[in-house]
Amino acid sequence: MFDRSTYWLHWQYLLKFCLLLIFFAATQQAHATNIENIRVSKTDQFTRLVLDTSGTPNYTLFPLNNPPRIVVDLVDTTLTTQINPSILSDTNISSLRHAMRANGLRLVLDLHQQAVASSFVLGPNDKYPHRLVIDLRSAPTTTATSTSSAPTKKVVHTAPNKTTSKTRKLVIAIDAGHGGKDPGAIGLGGTYEKRVVLEISKRLAKLINAEPGMRAVMTRDSDYYVTLRGRMQKARNQNADIFISVHADAVKDRRVQGSSVYILSKHGASSEAAKILAQSQNQVDTISGVSLADKDKVLQKVIVDLSQSATIDSSLDLAIAVRTELSKLGKTRERIESAGFAVLKSPDVPSILVETAFISNPAEEKKLLTPSHQQKLAIAIFQGIKRYLVHNSPDDVRIAHQSVTEKHTVRNGETLSGIAIRYQVNLDSLRSINKLKTDRIRAGEELIIPNS
Repeated sequence: MFDRSTYWLHWQYLLKFCLLLIFFAATQQAHATNIENIRVSKTDQFTRLVLDTSGTPNYTLFPLNNPPRIVVDLVDTTLTTQINPSILSDTNISSLRHAMRANGLRLVLDLHQQAVASSFVLGPNDKYPHRLVIDLRSAPTTTATSTSSAPTKKVVHTAPNKTTSKTRKLVIAIDAGHGGKDPGAIGLGGTYEKRVVLEISKRLAKLINAEPGMRAVMTRDSDYYVTLRGRMQKARNQNADIFISVHADAVKDRRVQGSSVYILSKHGASSEAAKILAQSQNQVDTISGVSLADKDKVLQKVIVDLSQSATIDSSLDLAIAVRTELSKLGKTRERIESAGFAVLKSPDVPSILVETAFISNPAEEKKLLTPSHQQKLAIAIFQGIKRYLVHNSPDDVRIAHQSVTEKHTVRNGETLSGIAIRYQVNLDSLRSINKLKTDRIRAGEELIIPNS
């Protein structure tokens, strides 16, 4: 028998529950801050970047060097506008990148040359909403931290890049996962992960060694076992500038496919920092060329924290570059994953772990066994490294002084401004290098992507 009173009672409970969900969502949204517009202006004294925000921004700002960058972390903030590269023309900012993080948004200002950055927050007026203002001035010959009176400013300095008349080769450590007694994942057809990733790694090393100004070192070059920390230590002993660990993923669901890229998580970095500081009493640890042996505990922690923050940021840049190239081969996970892999814990070397494919997927297992696909994967990783080095190579390496260009084939629905944003290049430069009089482009047309 249908009970009308019970029916309506259930509907009332459901309605109240839905209203509570709506209220909660609205409350959460009310506390979030949106970046609604980005403006840039330039005077003889400084370059000014203004972020128009929906509320008072909660942020931190710090510099990174080699190359010079300013990083802005905004808590509980979302970017709701597109970044138009053309606004950066004729300024000290070469590109403006962004990435969502666990607690908000990170903006990275790539600079043409070192600068002093000062920032302050302005409240809304009749013309503008809340604003975060960042001023970039030419850096002095010495570095210092200063403060000023109202409005309160956060001031940071980027140190001058080291220059030298001599150049060296960039060292890239390639880590073929597993090996020896550790086979790694095993595909349905009996394929061992340790074997296919070694083949891909050898091909990658060959590409690197054939490139002027680069040198590859391998943590293993045949089928033997190396501990995770042994791999990391081999890279450090060779003074590696970059660390690439090559793997092939596996899950129970054999339908899952595609590649993905990992960097070290914040938790993994924190645990590694604790180990470094615990060991520093018994051995001479050197982080980013700075010895910890003669430093007190507080200064040791500061040095390690700064080094790891810079390394994780560089690792993210490297991961994005490699993922971009891998996406040209097929399905690639959009999000850069982070985990506490021991193999990625070198505190001062940008490091990524590449899952080239799912060996647990029968179709991808077959592809991993073919030399042609192994070569394609090696080339994609290599091109990703070169993409990263356009803006991130150390000044004293030969590759820093070489021209790196690439091409893009226009797809249906793409726009010139969208391509400029994707490659983080200036829209005017993109027009100029391709001799375009308008922004009209056609599917199938091949565009040259400028270096910056």
